[in-house]
Amino acid sequence: MATNDTALPRTEEEWQVRLSPDEFRVLRQGATERAWTGEYVDTKANGMYECRACGAALYPSDYKFDSNCGWPSFDDAIPGAVKEIDDYSMGMVRTEIRCANCDSHLGHVFRGEHFTAKNTRHCVNSLSLRLQPKD
Repeated sequence: MATNDTALPRTEEEWQVRLSPDEFRVLRQGATERAWTGEYVDTKANGMYECRACGAALYPSDYKFDSNCGWPSFDDAIPGAVKEIDDYSMGMVRTEIRCANCDSHLGHVFRGEHFTAKNTRHCVNSLSLRLQPKD
């Protein structure tokens, strides 16, 4: 899928045509896929994780780590690739992460868990990602 803004859908109805029902539910409506069910939870392949909705590069595979949380975890994103938004749903304050290019929901970011030296965990839905393997 193109990352050029002119090629992106302009309405949710257009997104609904472009994405599968599950992708639409996660990427455009902010849903979360069930833990341990995503295709990239245990993936160790080298490459670049891109936004499934628009193709924007988000996470190099060497940023991925095993957090045992049930979703793919990354300790950082490419600078400027994601935006953070306060999320007050679920009766708590969390930080939602969205694709900076197309505003699709990716997951949430958590800090202070001491999993990595960066002390950050981007907890991302597999349905929000597509891995482009390294040649």
